[in-house]
Amino acid sequence: MANKIKFGLKAVHYAVATETFDAATGWTTTYGTVKAWTGAVNISLDAQGENTPFYADDGVYAMVGNNQGYSGDFESALIPEDVEIALLNRTLDATDKVVYETGDDSNTVTYFALMFEFTGDATNKRYVLYRCALTRPTIAGATKGDSIDVQTETVTITATPRLDADHLVMAHTGDTTTDAVYNAWYSAVYVPTIDGGEG
Repeated sequence: MANKIKFGLKAVHYAVATETFDAATGWTTTYGTVKAWTGAVNISLDAQGENTPFYADDGVYAMVGNNQGYSGDFESALIPEDVEIALLNRTLDATDKVVYETGDDSNTVTYFALMFEFTGDATNKRYVLYRCALTRPTIAGATKGDSIDVQTETVTITATPRLDADHLVMAHTGDTTTDAVYNAWYSAVYVPTIDGGEG
């Protein structure tokens, strides 16, 4: 049964990506263990790239597409410590257990797959973005007044096409997605094959 509406964001997960290059086969992306990112509040990602008209025969002869992925904000109650370490390249001191970052660490980008779902009236629609990177969040807070306003943390996510030959950007479950694929969505990063079969 198809959804008519969607509401609610939940079940955010991530998996660190490893990109390797071979002269014979090109780029290959593999993914680590899928882990939960708790405290999801809001996600809003805008499409990057645009259609450019090509003019011939005294008119728009063709439109040339340019899919550069998505970019936008993800708001979380708090950014979990494991996310700071895995995706923002911060370090947990082995002795004092203090999390810190350095200027050198901030220059390193860790790519990862991001998975999440929106609640629907029939089924929950599940998504995966295959090559994401984060910007460091703003450090901000406010004093408590007469009422308590929960302070959240926001990171900017950029999701670009994979370097692999498939150039995958995003996938999501559909109205007829098989139970096997749907139920295993957060067990490992789902990668379809180009011809439409299961990866």
